[in-house]
Amino acid sequence: MTLRVAKILLVAAVGFYYALVVLNNLTDYDSNYQFVHHVLLMDTTFPGNHLMWRAIHSDLVYSIFYNGIILWELLTTLLILIGVIQLCRALRLPAAAFNSAKRVSIIALTGGSLLWLVAFLTVGGEWFLMWQSKTWNGQDAAFRLFAIIGIVLILLVLPDAEMQP
Repeated sequence: MTLRVAKILLVAAVGFYYALVVLNNLTDYDSNYQFVHHVLLMDTTFPGNHLMWRAIHSDLVYSIFYNGIILWELLTTLLILIGVIQLCRALRLPAAAFNSAKRVSIIALTGGSLLWLVAFLTVGGEWFLMWQSKTWNGQDAAFRLFAIIGIVLILLVLPDAEMQP
């Protein structure tokens, strides 16, 4: 039972984090919009780099990217909430039922980790050379979140055995 509760609490903690991120992005929209803007514009990468042809010069595209990130975060938040509810309902059920109840949480955590790996580390970090910026470099934070979510996901997918009476 203790391990099941730990799994539920950790998944819920990731959901809480995502809920705060969505809240922050909606209530202080411009702060992280500026982050996306500068990453896509590549205006703080190394001077004279030969990959500046990748830079985007469109406020519409910045908004699409940023709103896409917020929607991704919101979807992850909602899926985690559904997953936590399913895990709570299955807490005292047989192991097979609890293991089946993990499905939505696994999907949510996978989607959440893909945000950091694909959108931030791959697209932002490598395609738009975010790693070259001293000001608009979110790679450390992205890796940290990818790792945290990955650890929670690994713990969650460990099969649960029947509980001892």
